[in-house]
Amino acid sequence: MRHPSVRHRPLRLWTALVGALLMVLGLTSTTAYGRTADRTAGSTAAAAQVLTWTTSGRTDRYVTFPTTAVAGPTTLVFENSAATGNDIGMPHTLTFDVSDPEYNHDVPINILANPSDDNGGKYTVDVTLTPGRYRFFCTIPGHGQMQGILTVTEAGGGDDTTAPTTSAAVTGQQNTEGAYVGSATVTVSATDEGSGVAATEFALGADGAWQPYTAPVVVDTVGSHTVRYRATDQAGNAAAEKSVSFAVVAPPSGDSTAPETSATVSGDKNPAGEYLTMATVTVTASDTGSGVNTIEYALGAGAAWQPYTGPVMVHQTGAHTVRYRATDKAGNVAAEKSVSFTVVAPPPQDTTAPVSTAAVSGTLNSSGAYVTSAKVTLSATDAGSGVDRTEYSLDGGPYLAYTTPVIVDALGYHTLAHRATDKAGNTSAAKQLSFTIAQGGGVPAPNCPEFDERLTVIVGAVDTGVPNRLTRSRCTINELIEDEKDWSSAALFLKHVDGVLDKLLADNVIDQREFNKITKAAKQSKIGKPGQTEGYRDLFDGTAASLAKWEQVGGGKFALSGEGAITSSTTVNGMGMLWFPERKYGDFSLKLQFRDDAPGTGNANGGVFVRFPNVHNHPEESRPEWVAINYGHEMQILDNPVGDMYKTGSVYGFDRVGLGGAGVTPKGTWNDYEIRAEGQHFTILRNGVVINEFDNVGGQAFTPPRAGDPGTDGRRYATGYVGLQVHSTTDVISYRNIRIKEL
Repeated sequence: MRHPSVRHRPLRLWTALVGALLMVLGLTSTTAYGRTADRTAGSTAAAAQVLTWTTSGRTDRYVTFPTTAVAGPTTLVFENSAATGNDIGMPHTLTFDVSDPEYNHDVPINILANPSDDNGGKYTVDVTLTPGRYRFFCTIPGHGQMQGILTVTEAGGGDDTTAPTTSAAVTGQQNTEGAYVGSATVTVSATDEGSGVAATEFALGADGAWQPYTAPVVVDTVGSHTVRYRATDQAGNAAAEKSVSFAVVAPPSGDSTAPETSATVSGDKNPAGEYLTMATVTVTASDTGSGVNTIEYALGAGAAWQPYTGPVMVHQTGAHTVRYRATDKAGNVAAEKSVSFTVVAPPPQDTTAPVSTAAVSGTLNSSGAYVTSAKVTLSATDAGSGVDRTEYSLDGGPYLAYTTPVIVDALGYHTLAHRATDKAGNTSAAKQLSFTIAQGGGVPAPNCPEFDERLTVIVGAVDTGVPNRLTRSRCTINELIEDEKDWSSAALFLKHVDGVLDKLLADNVIDQREFNKITKAAKQSKIGKPGQTEGYRDLFDGTAASLAKWEQVGGGKFALSGEGAITSSTTVNGMGMLWFPERKYGDFSLKLQFRDDAPGTGNANGGVFVRFPNVHNHPEESRPEWVAINYGHEMQILDNPVGDMYKTGSVYGFDRVGLGGAGVTPKGTWNDYEIRAEGQHFTILRNGVVINEFDNVGGQAFTPPRAGDPGTDGRRYATGYVGLQVHSTTDVISYRNIRIKEL
């Protein structure tokens, strides 16, 4: 995220987050989650040194944080609560960098604090600090990154007691009044003859956040500016803060046209169009003349104007009006505009799970076993939001959707578990029944080519809408079509489908209209055609019809862009996700191609989400895209050598890898990307080369546990949906040839 009045050259200090940047921001698989609840009287005695970080409603800085400490046992306190000024409910994290060799890496803490969590947003952890420098930072999805340096010296101090000497110079083209035309460059210098300079920092304006100084700072916003600066040496001596002040004016121009402005409101809405819990207002401005200088907004008719630096989140219930305007560098001010909307509290949640029941019927022998087969009929009731689905698991297998009575005809002992889920997402505890099938003179067990109990007939990725009925052979229509088989040619597959449908038509399982629908789907499916012989099925084949099967949630947008690809929007801002809701996948190989199309010299930040539950069945999440972040895994895409530590191939928040592996291709180049999920083992390949392998076991559970988390040992869902992350209008990324094979 770029500060509205600064352009950093050559390093972008503020980075936009992934994908998810994941709100949990977990550690790598080899480090522990260094987070404990707030101390009680019965806990271990406090360390001799206490360092405290506090936050507020601001997303670009900590309120308080330490800069120096002495080596030895230390208690770190991190508080993000209403008491510290957080009045918007936004979570914050405190993370120590353990990947950069320039800093100490022996304190791998990563704390997520939320004002509404069980500890009221306050956490402590005991560590042992060693001499040197630690870098800490906080990354909030969709916002900037706040960071700082903690310098640790030997206990008892040292011989160096003199702070560094600092100075700053402002350069650029000046007019006759001394103002800088177009931009000013601030160069900060620091020297120390004792222990040496440890860190140099700068801040913009009277209350701007301190940032590490790594390159001259370019200020190109028209107006008066103050840049503050300071430095700390290796012994912990801090130089007094200094500052330079100057003015920037626009180059002479004939621009007399004000900027163009617009605003959008996004969030979850009820049927009346009211926003549930929160509305997010995104303001954009453009100017073809001298360029946009500032954007301002005001919340309410009489509210004061404030600088617009990012989407405005409105949490308070009631009717709201957000006014906005923009000024260009020639001083032209756009006419004030506004957007109005209403925020309401979400309806009371249904927290009671449905009740499921089961009945077994069939012919019993003298031993109480069912002869030849048994029929299990399930039912469920829910007095709250209503039953959404009923599921069953036979003999410890995966849970399947229940639509018709289950016929069990394999000889031997069987167990059947059943459960139900309501429309509010409450799932009942599984119940279990047992029975035995004995030999009899009845019909033998069905010999179906495949196992497929989907509700409708789907050929490849084409959903016909025809019910997936049981046939006389006791196999479903999908099972007889065998679209998962590796067909050597399209003609052979179509001949097979035609034969199956002729028999089903003669048996009155389907009618002529349904016959024609399935035949058309088989021709459209591409099964047996070149590129489809490996068993992969297209999720997106470059057509508008296949894109229509995906759903966008959250901010941003994808659209067809030629070359059979989809590209994220350069005009619709915000972080969100495009997901494929038609089918969940367990063990699979997902292949696609991606291309970094970010404008300028920056790099696109994106990612692929896998194995997350239905995003609309988790009302505890304020926005549906957070379901993928908090319950699935994001396979990161980011080729930027600076900024976010999770590069392409990382499992975001869990397993960090740097750039390398198959190498970074130039921007604008298509890359092959494959994600293989087998059990809890993930393999990620770039251009055919393995760049990461990750086993998701142990140490990765939520702290505190979240509703719906599938386990406390860190194992996430074994099945789920897939999706593509969109980050912002500057993180432009394209995808094509998205296909999947179940393993």
